[in-house]
Amino acid sequence: MYNKIILAGNLTRDIEIKYTQSGSAIGNTAIATSRKFKSATGEQKEEVLFVDLTFFGRTAEIANQYLRKGSKVLVDGRLKLDQWTAQDGSKRSRHSVTVENLQMLGSKDEAAPMGGNGYSQQGGSNYSAPAQNNYSQPAPSAPKAAPQPTSTIPEIDINEDEIPF
Repeated sequence: MYNKIILAGNLTRDIEIKYTQSGSAIGNTAIATSRKFKSATGEQKEEVLFVDLTFFGRTAEIANQYLRKGSKVLVDGRLKLDQWTAQDGSKRSRHSVTVENLQMLGSKDEAAPMGGNGYSQQGGSNYSAPAQNNYSQPAPSAPKAAPQPTSTIPEIDINEDEIPF
């Protein structure tokens, strides 16, 4: 069987990060995606979908450092069904995504880290982090000057109606 989902949208809240007893990071947030279409009457409509996201490991730490409410991201991962019993005894459920890869899509101003060490890339970040990785980089608490790009990356203006998903 195959379980893969790809979503592009804006984060609806800041990353909430927690650490397990073994020191692994777990980050939670949600994404809002939208779809524009014409109804049978020819009226322009928009459908918005909200999906919870869960990041693990280094990806959770990077997301917490560089992303905040409103950040544009592209994520892919596994669709998961969460089920529980509410306090009133009713059965509840919702779908969420366990993120495997993250790509930051925002502008250089949106990619500024929460700690303010000045790191940003023109045209957004092209960072793509797998959920399970073996990075040998220092923890986010140890700021390090990022290398500046040697060439200027052209900014591409894409209309959201042109994106096929």
